[in-house]
Parts: sequence; C-alpha cells; structure tokens
Amino acid sequence: MASFLRSNFLYTVLYAAFILCSFYPLSSTSQVRKEYLLDNNWKFIKGEVKNGEAPGFNDKGWETVSVPHDWAIKGPFNGNNDIQNVQIVQNGEAGKSLKSGRTGGLPFVGVGWYRKQLSASYFKPGQHAVLLFDGAMSYPKVFVNGKEAGHWAYGYNSFSIDITSFIKPGDLNTLAVRLENLPEASRWYPGAGLYRNVYLIVTDDIHIPVWGTYITTPVINSAFAKVLIKTKIDGSGTASSPLRLSTEIRDATGKTLSSVNSVLTATDGNQFEQQLVVNTPVLWSPETPVLYTAVSKLYEGDQLKDEYKTSFGIRTIKFESGKGFSLNGTYRKFKGVCNHHDLGPLGAAINTAALKRQLTLLKDMGCDAIRTSHNMPAPELVKLCDEMGFMLMVESFDEWKSPKVKNGYSHLFDEWAEKDIVNMVHRDRNNPSVIMWSIGNEVPDQGAVNGNKLVTFLQDICHREDPTRPVTMGMDRIDNALNNNFASAVDIPGFNYKPARYEEANTRLPQGFILGTETASTVSSRGVYKFPVQFLKNKVYDDNQSSSYDFESCTWSQIPDDEFVKQDDMQYVLGEFVWTGFDYLGEPTPYDEKWPSHSSYFGILDLAGMPKDRYYLYRSRWNTEKQTLHILPHWTFPGREGLVTPVFVYTSYPSAELFVNGKSMGRQTKSNTSSTTRYRLMWNEVKYEPGSLKVVAYDQSGKAVAEEFVHTAGKPDHLVLEADKNNLAADGKDLSYVTVKVVDKEGNLCPDASNELMFKVAGAGKFKVTANGDASSLELFHLPHMKAFKGMLVATVQSGSAPGKITLNVSSKGLKTGILILDVE
Repeated sequence: MASFLRSNFLYTVLYAAFILCSFYPLSSTSQVRKEYLLDNNWKFIKGEVKNGEAPGFNDKGWETVSVPHDWAIKGPFNGNNDIQNVQIVQNGEAGKSLKSGRTGGLPFVGVGWYRKQLSASYFKPGQHAVLLFDGAMSYPKVFVNGKEAGHWAYGYNSFSIDITSFIKPGDLNTLAVRLENLPEASRWYPGAGLYRNVYLIVTDDIHIPVWGTYITTPVINSAFAKVLIKTKIDGSGTASSPLRLSTEIRDATGKTLSSVNSVLTATDGNQFEQQLVVNTPVLWSPETPVLYTAVSKLYEGDQLKDEYKTSFGIRTIKFESGKGFSLNGTYRKFKGVCNHHDLGPLGAAINTAALKRQLTLLKDMGCDAIRTSHNMPAPELVKLCDEMGFMLMVESFDEWKSPKVKNGYSHLFDEWAEKDIVNMVHRDRNNPSVIMWSIGNEVPDQGAVNGNKLVTFLQDICHREDPTRPVTMGMDRIDNALNNNFASAVDIPGFNYKPARYEEANTRLPQGFILGTETASTVSSRGVYKFPVQFLKNKVYDDNQSSSYDFESCTWSQIPDDEFVKQDDMQYVLGEFVWTGFDYLGEPTPYDEKWPSHSSYFGILDLAGMPKDRYYLYRSRWNTEKQTLHILPHWTFPGREGLVTPVFVYTSYPSAELFVNGKSMGRQTKSNTSSTTRYRLMWNEVKYEPGSLKVVAYDQSGKAVAEEFVHTAGKPDHLVLEADKNNLAADGKDLSYVTVKVVDKEGNLCPDASNELMFKVAGAGKFKVTANGDASSLELFHLPHMKAFKGMLVATVQSGSAPGKITLNVSSKGLKTGILILDVE
C-alpha cells in the first residue's frame, strides 16, 4: 500500500459540458457525435399511471416541466410526510422515537412519471444512441417507444443506457421514465424525480463510449509531464479499414502542446493506449486550478468516426506516515466541509449558478475541500471544483449490508454495490479535483463479524478501476473500527467526531495518519443568541432555535475549537471536513422530534446561504489571504439593559480591544489557556447598554490595524437589496441571489425584524424562490412572499432566454420599498 499511496496522480474527465437547450446539439464539431441536453418540454405527473410508457398514451393533462426537476420541493411541508419511528444508533439514542422532520417534511414518497418526444431529426440509420442520466431519484426505469430499455436503482449515481435497438431512425420516438421513492429510505431529504441532467448522445457505429477515456501521469516534474491516455472503442469489430486515433493536448487558450497518432492493432483489443508529453506543466491546485484538454479524433481509414474531449489537470498527491498529505510536494491539511446535495429552496434540482454561489462563499471562507456526503455528486459540482480549485472526497454510500433505515441501500448492496462504485470511479477519475474515494459513512457494518472484508471488497474495486487514488471512509464506532481490523483495512482511516482519540487511534493503526472525515456538528441559528452563554449538548428551546454563540453541539460532537487544537498540534492528522458547509433539508437535530423543524442547524451557512457567525470563526483560521474581523452578537436587546451579554470576536488578528459606547472593555489576546481562548477573543462580563460596539484589532507588533462596529438598531424603516451578481446570462437558467435586509433609518440591520416581504419581478427574468434560513418556517419557497428571519432573507431571480433587464421589487407594509435592476446579457 505504501507504493500506492506515494504514487503521482493526474486526473482528467470526460465531462459533458453540455449547456444548450433540447433539440439543439451541444457538440457537433465532428458532425458524427451529437450530444443533446434533454431539458425542456418534458411531461410530468405524480402518481402511478397504467401504460405511461406507451407511445400513444395521452399525456396532454400532465404538467409541462423542465429538467432538472424536483417534484417534491414545492411541498407543502407536513410532519407526517415520511414520519419515521426509529432509533438512531450512531447518535447514541437508547430507543425508538418519532422523527417528524428527518427527511425535510416534504412529500417526496411515491411514484413519478416523465415523458418526452425525441425529434425525428435526431437519429439516422446506422447510428448509435445512448441516454446518459446524471442521477434520477429513484429506481428509474427507462422506456423507449413503449419498451423497457434499461433501469438503475441508486438515485444518486450516473448511468447510461444504450437505446440503439429501441429507436426508429427518422421517426418520432417516445421516451418515458418511471421513478419511485420509497418511505423510510433516507436520513435526509433525497429529492424526487429527474433532479439531474439527462443527455442523448448520438454517434457513429464506431465510437468512443461514455466515460471512454482514462488519463494518468506516470511522471511529473518541473520540466515535463508524461500523459498516459487509455481510450476505449466500441464497435471496432465492424470496421472495414484500420482504426486510427489522433490525440492532441491543448492548454486553456486552445494552443496545442502535444499530439500523437496511433493505429489500433489486433493485440490492442478495443483500447488505444497513447503517451504524450506536456513540457513545463502548470500544476493543478486549489490556488492554481489550471486545466488541460485532450482532444481525441477517431478515424476509420480517412473517415472521421468520432471526436471526444477530455478535460484534465496535472498534479501529484502523497499520503505519508507521520508527515501527512502533500499536494505537488507541499504539505497541507484539508480545510474541508461536508455538504449534502440539496440546494436549499431549490431542492435537489441541480443548478450550476447555485453551486457556483456556494463554492464562492466557501472559497472566501478559506475552504479548499468538499466531502460529497453521503453519495455521488452531480457532475456539475465536480467540474466547478476543477475550475474553481476545491479538492474532493467523492463518497458513495451511507449504508452497506446492515441497514440504518427500513428501505435504504442495504437492500441494493449485494446486486448493485460493484456497479455503483464502477460508475462513480469511471465518471470522475479524470478530474484533478478528486483526491480520494470514500466507500461509506458510519456504516453499522463496523461492528459486524467480517465487516473488514466489506472494506476490502469495495476498496479493491476502487483500486482496480483507479490505482492512482487512495480510499477512505467515515467511521464513528471507533472501538469496533480499531478492535476488528476495520480501520486498519482502509487506505486512509477517517473518523467522525473523535478528536479526543486521535492519538490512540494513530498509535494502534499502521497507516501513520488520520483524517477527520466529519467534525464539529456545532448547531446554531443565524442571528439567534441565548443567555446565559454556556456549553450545552442537545439543548432544546421553546422557539426551535439554537444559539449562535457557537457553544452548542450534539451528544456525540464538539464545538469547532476542540477539533482545531488537534488539527494544529498533530502533524499526522490530515485535515477535517466540517459537518456541514450549508444547512440542508432534513435532519433538524436537536429538534428532530419537535415539529415544525425540518432542516438542519449544523451549517456554517444557513439554508438560504447566509453566513452564520461560525463562518467567520472558520474564516479567521482558514483564509490566509484576507484578514477577518467579526463581532457577535448584534447589539439590539431591548429589555436586557444592565444584564451580562458576552461579546465574542472572531478574527485572524492576535489581539483586539472592545469598546462599549466608547468605553474600553479591555484588550484580549489569544492564548493557549483553553481551546476557545486559542481561537476566539471573548469579553464574558460585558453588560448590555444600547449604543454601539467597536472592536479595534492589533497585529503582532501591537499596531492597531483594523476596526469593526455594531450599532443598536432603531425601528424598521426600509429594505436594502444586495445581489451576489448583477449580470446574468440569457440562458434561462442563471440565478442572482439577492439578500434583502430590513434596516432602520441609519441603515443598521434590525435583527429581530420578521416583516412579511412581497416580491415582484418584471422584465427579462422571473422570480424563482426565496428562503430565510429559519429551520422551523413552513413557508413555501416557490411563492413570492416570505417573512424575514432575524431581519434578513434571500430572494432568487432567474434569467430568461433573451437579453434585457430584470427589475426586482421588494415591498412590505410600513417599510420603504426596495428596488434592484439586473442585466441579462
């Protein structure tokens, strides 16, 4: 294993960068390969339908939708939707209890049907046709012209189906998809329907198949990189002339850096193997996310049969005993977050603009890694991580053979586990952002007899399909994992919420390093502060909120500072993946038995994507390029006059001085007295008096270098609108996230404002959704009105397909209206 872990790595991916509308080819440079995004003009109905696959079926009464589509996100919320009477063993629960919001309280259980007509112009005689699904929730059955062409089971995985024998060239063809979500099949909101993209790929009879290239770099140095490309060919047996593959490597400007021509011989079988050289390669990293493209042209004699593009990057990774992880020869620790797949008010329906906004916020926090908890991600996320610079732990399963929920993956494991791992690896093994594979999360099999054999089974598949990356998993039953050779069997032992036992685990394990695969699970509600301020576990309040002083966590978890200490003091700890980057639908711990809570409290950012105070605690430690200075709480507490109201400062500076209405409360300096004093500055005895807080930060030399203010707010007066971007693409899919703040006459946020806000959108776009970050709010995301939570919410506007201007009007009774104009280009 040592030689495996010290290998150099390069990854590239066939990634379908298809972003045009249906009925238009996404790529046709070769005139032989056409890739169509099947996004518009689908017909949908919820519920079982007899003969829904039949070509002549009358679907005129069905809803017309665009894909990606999540048919459950519009609700309504109800605590009886997928109510689960379960014992969550990994949370230390002693017995079963009713969990009303565990899967988000949304009506996702049941059957859904989709139908679409495929144009007669798509297919010609002798062509080959494949449908590629990035994911379909769940148990998809795919029908073409009334016949079942194929099926899959796991809703999170990508899969392709050869439909060549089912289509009628030159004729209209009917595509139908049946999906079914079972009750008690998830521990969070899974989404429903064709929630990821669907593509139709039409090629010649001789072609490069889906995920048909695999690129590695056996040699990387400052002078050159050797690039090894393996390219599969389907249909080679029908060739009447020799097959030739011409491959070029191009940089981001399109300049050709290297090229090679190869002829397929009888000993090659159905695969070309080519070696090229890139001189003075620019290495991929989160700081320099440089990508290259391999362009492969397949010829039969002189006839072009296919053209295939593979995006990739060049970089090395190592995991070394006692030293840790290095990227391109530089040691570093993962500053990562775990994220579920939903996009808050958009549900599970994938949207590139929404993902990019999330990654932009994480990047500013200093985050450089993401764990795709606990399933395969959308390919759009992987592509964006390549382009924006994030390291990925791509994860597969939340269950193996032993169940956590009644209808979970345990029912599929024996038949589908290998197929699912193979698809996961084949799709993403060319992406430079992907650093490791994860084969599971907190699986009960940790305590099963011969559970370590399942580790080996799954890990061996990953190694077989991709010998260049290590394998990890998140383990929570540390005694089981250590005592039964479970943790010792995996390449990278990953532990969830076990910082106090890192030393022991490292002593007992052979690998010489440990990864915090899931850390902290601190709970908080944006803008909510509870008194007295104290460390609490699983604290439940009458208002279904948690305190944003960041001292509250779960029985099994910790505050961020307790993990920071281990990360900073132990070289062999590889880094951490915090639970979670963003709040998500479902798992409303500690309120999973207290409706109406139906989304998480774990996020560093809330469900609307607004930073909580914790964001700045992580930023102060992770973002080494920009300074951080943040005060909490707000300073508007009518009725608390004269009462102790602690003030915390999260800052990258070593010390700061606090002033209340101009009077110094003293200067604090970070110290190693405790984990919290090491990472926070805290004035614990401050008494509240209306007015202003000011903090002055000092650098290492004691020089005052920055200051920040918080003022007591007056009565709500008007609305302030702030867009994450003011220019949108005219593609009918781009989004602008507009933060709306209720402020007083002076522009101070009114932190207790809960005014109902109304949204009107005119011009070259439309209102999409809104969210306020309140985990207990039952207001529907897609309706153009919602109450502010702690003075704020986020409204999302979607572009149209034509250039112009969008006018967003936000109003509320008794407040001055806010207006924002966006450009669509």
